[in-house]
Amino acid sequence: MAFTSNLKKKYLEECVPGLMRDLNLRNVMEVPRLVKVCVNQGVGFVAEDKKFYDIISQELTNICGQRAVPRPAKKAISNFKIRQGLNVGCMVTLRGDKMYSFLDRLINIVLPRIRDFNGISSNAFDKSGCYNLGIKEQIVFPEVNIDQVVRILGMNISIITNTKDRDRSFALLKMLGFPFEK
Repeated sequence: MAFTSNLKKKYLEECVPGLMRDLNLRNVMEVPRLVKVCVNQGVGFVAEDKKFYDIISQELTNICGQRAVPRPAKKAISNFKIRQGLNVGCMVTLRGDKMYSFLDRLINIVLPRIRDFNGISSNAFDKSGCYNLGIKEQIVFPEVNIDQVVRILGMNISIITNTKDRDRSFALLKMLGFPFEK
């Protein structure tokens, strides 16, 4: 029996009919949907020591449930002591059930654990309807063991939808339960 996330069930059972009604859509294929979630973490300060990079990459792997891919520097910058090809970040691209599972944990567990949290900004949509969320501390994720944290790092979470309209993307995320500011 295949695992289905609660968020995916909510999307299929509540969001699709609700969005069709709210947005005046006639066809189910017109309903906005999530395509992928990209989680990026810059780790340029530990680029010289491979041991720290491996620990941080493993943290991101534990958070996302999928192996983190190293992101090498495209060019050398001497002021930052970065050489071309040196790993300065790591990223994970989530699709399908892992994406829904990650977003479910993000909405229900992680975002409420952020200190002084009043909601996420509704102005973080780009022109193509993708939403970008920045988190300042990776320790808000329950998968991270605080005793083994090398340094507190931030991360960028990009939520990509199939729609090119900001209003439709906002309606989708709002219906999925994202806690936007009032």
